[in-house]
Amino acid sequence: MPCHHILRQDFTPSLLFLQTSSSLGISKLTSLSPNSTQRAHNSPLVSKTPRSSMANLKAGTRPPWLGLGAAVWVQIASGNAYNFPLYSHSLKSVMGFSQHQLTMLGVANDIGENVGLLPGIACNKFPPWIVLSIGSFACFLGYGVLWLAVSRTVLNLPYWLLWLALCVATNSSAWLSTAVLVTNMRNFPVSRGTVAGILKGYAGLSAAVFTEIYSTILRKSSANLLMFLSFGVPILCFLMMYFVRACTPTFGADSTEHYHFLFIQVASVVLGLYVLTTTILDPILHFSAEISYAILVGMVVLLMAPLAIPVKMTICPLRINQPEMPNQPVASSDETLQGEANADKTEPLLKSSESATYLGSFREGDEASEVAMLLAVGEGAVKKKRRPKRGEDFKFTEAVVKADFWLLFLVYFTGVGSGVTVLNNLAQIGIAQGVHNTSILLSLFSFCNFIGRLGGGVVSEHFVRSKLVPRTLWMTCTQMIMVITYLLFASAIGGTLFAATALLGICFGVQFSIMIPTVSELFGLKHFGIFYNFMSLGNPLGAFLFSGLLAGYIYDTEAAKQHGLGLLSSSISCIGPNCFRLTFLVLAGLCGVGSVASIVLTKRIWPVYQMLYGGGSFRLPQTSNH
Repeated sequence: MPCHHILRQDFTPSLLFLQTSSSLGISKLTSLSPNSTQRAHNSPLVSKTPRSSMANLKAGTRPPWLGLGAAVWVQIASGNAYNFPLYSHSLKSVMGFSQHQLTMLGVANDIGENVGLLPGIACNKFPPWIVLSIGSFACFLGYGVLWLAVSRTVLNLPYWLLWLALCVATNSSAWLSTAVLVTNMRNFPVSRGTVAGILKGYAGLSAAVFTEIYSTILRKSSANLLMFLSFGVPILCFLMMYFVRACTPTFGADSTEHYHFLFIQVASVVLGLYVLTTTILDPILHFSAEISYAILVGMVVLLMAPLAIPVKMTICPLRINQPEMPNQPVASSDETLQGEANADKTEPLLKSSESATYLGSFREGDEASEVAMLLAVGEGAVKKKRRPKRGEDFKFTEAVVKADFWLLFLVYFTGVGSGVTVLNNLAQIGIAQGVHNTSILLSLFSFCNFIGRLGGGVVSEHFVRSKLVPRTLWMTCTQMIMVITYLLFASAIGGTLFAATALLGICFGVQFSIMIPTVSELFGLKHFGIFYNFMSLGNPLGAFLFSGLLAGYIYDTEAAKQHGLGLLSSSISCIGPNCFRLTFLVLAGLCGVGSVASIVLTKRIWPVYQMLYGGGSFRLPQTSNH
């Protein structure tokens, strides 16, 4: 088929470059000829973004921050799966379960929380409010069944039904978390590490928030907690879902953005210290009902802190001066989209100074080859689409054949799979080592988990911009520390339980805040929801292998030895370091393997980060058109 007559006349390598930012749904075109831009819009080679799809994006700089503030509340709600240690003892006593049966329920908890391939696919097809609605319904249905069992409203519910109900209940976490994470990563594409650290940090802090509610308002009643999860979480999500929406991303440098993120980070740290302190002091000082309600009000105020940013923007509007681009006007914070004229922003694909300085040998010759490819396509000689390179948008089928994809999965699996084993058995670990107030252990783990998630995002973002260090280097460091921590658990030296729990919480949290932006940087944002949820399968897989099959069996076997009972009838507690010693030694070896895999992955992807962050900030790579 002959080429379009306009392209035959005007198309030269110096006149036209085309970049399709698939992850954002915006086509970008630049031309050095005054007439070639208008002509190229009519060319079949240029895919134009439909006006309807652009109309669904909320414009301005205030809506993304409002959505981030609302996402904080949804992320807290999505941490409902971390409450399993708070009501697991009631399930065990009411239903007469053995430790092995209880740990298998813990596996159901982790499977539901992390099997999120459907939410990942749904985020590419439906608006966030639909995804949040599905998660809210799952939360109501699943926790409602568990409440019926624990409150003895319905007697003799079968084990398989409770297992399935727990899967459904905690699967709400996958729907809620995926909706807010994917939406906000796309709303802040150049600050994805910081955003991931903040959101996953609040998710890690959710256990301490729920523990505060459980200890002060619900008076440590498992039945009341399950009822609260059945009704409170869906109501909260329905209130917040309107504000969690796709917004027009801002690629320019905003001098206030850094301070806004810093404000949220400081507010989250204050919140973490607040709930940790009040949880520890409650059993010591025995707070009255009035003080308990005052503590709850203070916690709610701190949770509302991120919403102060859009309020400030409304009261004191600030005109943002973004770096000028060819044919692109500077937009104010309240400017709305103006039809198709603003649908296609213009921006050069490759800047000669940047490409010569930062790409180096990683993409040597790419500029010439891409120009040749465009010429060949324009002449109709070439129709074959090239495969994406690391840093561009991958399809799922293209990513799963990459070694980096599976190396990252292995590293994440060893880190979170071992950590969730300890989390699921934290109450029994504390009792075995003589600590009966396990709510303090859970709050400590939750707070340190939050510090790891928030700190992992902040530290990795700093070093990736200033030193071009891949984020996975911090997964290597933390997994080495986890080896030492598991050996400390196994030794059961007096007074080390709280220190080991704190260290493990920090290292466990870092795995989340590093994996999320790394996936988006290596394989793009277009199908990020699917990639993120596939990586999250490492959590339930580790829980099944190391918590369900290993830790539960060893615990019941040791308990049977101590009490002289048969293994199958041993619904009793195990006391002493031998209850989990072998489990901790296995987990230490597992993290040793993860450390080696992380070193290999870091070395492999180092050139990718030199390309992406060579200018000190994230530069959108050329995206394959597929």
